[in-house]
Amino acid sequence: MSDAQLRLVWIYPDLLSTYGDQGNALVVERRARQRGLEVQRVDVRSDQPIPTSGDIYLIGGGEDRPQRLAAERLLRDGGLNRAVANGAIVFSVCAGYQIMGHEFVNDLGERSAGLGLLDVVSTRGEAERCVGDVLGDIDERLRLPQLTGFENHQGITHLGQGVRPLARVQLGKGNGTGDGTEGAWNDTVFGTYMHGPVLARNPQIADLLIKLSLDVNALPGVDDRWYEALREERITAAT
Repeated sequence: MSDAQLRLVWIYPDLLSTYGDQGNALVVERRARQRGLEVQRVDVRSDQPIPTSGDIYLIGGGEDRPQRLAAERLLRDGGLNRAVANGAIVFSVCAGYQIMGHEFVNDLGERSAGLGLLDVVSTRGEAERCVGDVLGDIDERLRLPQLTGFENHQGITHLGQGVRPLARVQLGKGNGTGDGTEGAWNDTVFGTYMHGPVLARNPQIADLLIKLSLDVNALPGVDDRWYEALREERITAAT
């Protein structure tokens, strides 16, 4: 795979990197390089245009006002929507996940338009905040092991007909709807409330993003001992 190149775009680290989700970009970059891939990583600040030539786009969590600003700028820019139309892969977390949907409730208590890349709508929950470890079974069509992560959100995300739940929770609140769902995905866009950062706890998801971007069914094996030790530690602590 040494001749292949992966173009990785980390979106708005100045607005949406409150909870350490930039670690997701580090994990994808590291695991791609371990396979001999040449990685071109671009960190795009909120005053810069979104390049449309990326293969994988990552967007993280943040506070309510930065989320609103990020959504407004992404809508004006239009680059991420064009990239997805061209086949790019997107992995979004928490505030970024809500932005991928049709709408969410912003810091002003108003409905803000999202990008419409996932068929979801997010509202603000009235119950106590969803905080704590989460364990869940990932959609069997993705052929991935148990999901582990940490949630910290007040939002509730309702899934439409155009998406599938990323996982079904055994522990935690997930989307907050009470139906046991966590996250959402379609063919190229993924969303989750999981921090951790989630790809450090679930490196197989990072590998899935790489496989989808390269349109391959398998990747060469790598040393997963560090990741597996972290997974075992966090799963044991949660249970």
